[in-house]
Amino acid sequence: MSLLVVGSIALDTLEGPYGRVADELGGSAVYFALAASLVGPVAMVAPVGEDAVERVRGIFADRSVDLSRLEVLAAPTYRWSALDVGGRNRDLGSRDSIYDAWTPRPPPDFRGWAFAGSMRPDRQLEALRALAGAELLAADAMLSYTLAQPSALAGILETAGWFFCNQAELAAVGGQDPQDFRRRHGLQGLVLKAGAQGVTVYSEGDVVHAEALPARVVDTTGAGDALAGAFLARWQATSDLNESLRWGVAAAALAIEDVGVRSLARATAQSLSRRAGSPGAR
Repeated sequence: MSLLVVGSIALDTLEGPYGRVADELGGSAVYFALAASLVGPVAMVAPVGEDAVERVRGIFADRSVDLSRLEVLAAPTYRWSALDVGGRNRDLGSRDSIYDAWTPRPPPDFRGWAFAGSMRPDRQLEALRALAGAELLAADAMLSYTLAQPSALAGILETAGWFFCNQAELAAVGGQDPQDFRRRHGLQGLVLKAGAQGVTVYSEGDVVHAEALPARVVDTTGAGDALAGAFLARWQATSDLNESLRWGVAAAALAIEDVGVRSLARATAQSLSRRAGSPGAR
C-alpha cells in the first residue's frame, strides 16, 4: 500500500520574533512529505519553478520520497507571505500563477492513501477527482483560499473522505458542531487542529483527542501539514488511530521548533519516535 501527497511547493516570506526570512522553502507538499518520510515512503505530486527545483531535490536527497511526478515549469514557484501574530500566522497574500500552468497528474488508478494539501482550490479539486479511487482520500483547508473560492470548497468536501482544518476554517465553511459537520458532508472523518490545544479526530461513533506536546515554539508554519503527514503514514502502517495521532502531534512539535522546514529537515525517524513516546493521546 502506498502514500501520496498532492500539494504546493512554496518559497515563503516569513516574519516573526525570529526576524524576517525570504525565499524559505515550504509548501503543503514539502511539509507533509518531510514528516511522512520519517515514518515510511511517500510520493509527491506538485508543481515547482526552475527557481526552486534543486532545493526541493536537495532537501529530499536522503529521504524515501518519490519525486518522479514533480513537475518543473517555466513559471515562478508559488510564493506565500505571513506575519506571526501571537503565535499564529497572519496570511499576507500569495503569488500563485504557477497553478495556471499546471494540472495535477497523480498516477492513474491510484489505490493507496492520498492527501491533497492546501493549494489553489480549483487545482485541489482536480487532484481529488483524479484520485477518486484511493482507499483513503483526505484534503486540507487554507483559510484565505476557503474564503476566496467557496464553490470549489463545496466540491472538495463532496469528494474527500477525510477533511483537515482548524476552527477558523471550519467556521468559514459553516461548521459549528464538528461531528454534525462531518455527518452533513458525508465525511468519513474530520481532523480538527487546534494548535496548543492539540488535535481531535471525529469519525463515525468515535472521537479521539491528542494533546499538543511540549515544544520550543519558534514558527508554526506547516505544523498542520507535518501533523497530517506523520499521522497518515503511521496510521497506514499500523491501523492504530490513537497511536498514529500521537505521532502526528509529535511531528507538529518538531516542525515548530525552527523557522520553516529547517527542523523537519534535520529530524530523523528516531527523533520522531522518541517525541511520539510522550504521553498525550486519550
